[in-house]
Amino acid sequence: MNIREMMARRAALELTDGEVVNLGFGIPLSVADYLPAGVETILQTEIGALRLGPSPKLNEADSDFTDSGAQPVTLLPGASLFDLITSFTIIRGGHIDTTILGALEVDQHGNIANWARPLAPGRYAPGMGGAMDLVGGARKVVVTLQHNDKQGHSKILKNCTLPLTGQGSVNVIITEKAVFQVIPTGLVLKEVAEGYTPEDIRSCTEASFSISPDCCHYRLS
Repeated sequence: MNIREMMARRAALELTDGEVVNLGFGIPLSVADYLPAGVETILQTEIGALRLGPSPKLNEADSDFTDSGAQPVTLLPGASLFDLITSFTIIRGGHIDTTILGALEVDQHGNIANWARPLAPGRYAPGMGGAMDLVGGARKVVVTLQHNDKQGHSKILKNCTLPLTGQGSVNVIITEKAVFQVIPTGLVLKEVAEGYTPEDIRSCTEASFSISPDCCHYRLS
């Protein structure tokens, strides 16, 4: 299992039966393939659809039906298609229970930066998409990202350095090494992946965090 599937399988455990869920670009889009048995969600995409299904099988993809990453999806019985205005009315109106997003950085205050890659001093790559609406409109925000960058620097920071997508909006952080819950006083380490200890996680994480009394092994759907 690669780390992308690992994070998608762990993120799927954050969903409960009957929720309306939005999956962001990247790793989160794979979550639909790993929903636990007995959990049926109503998947929404900001490009305008409700009741998305899992990824289509080979030769069953229809290019008219895609997710936010322009990847083909299936539609479940009862699915509906609509315009962007209706879609963002659903999001901004507070009708999304949970959104799962990718990120470039998160911090110990629950802030998220997930769109602005610096190109030059004062210049950033475009691509915010619907994330700014989702972090403000969803009742629960789950973030998936790799724990460290290619140079080994932590992506879980004391304070984000990139322009924020949302302030104090993250509830759960999932990496390939650990799972953190975000509470008003900071981060709490809840799960640790096989091969790591809480001390290992502290050594590769810039942010401060406490360790939950019931901290356990990393769970997978």
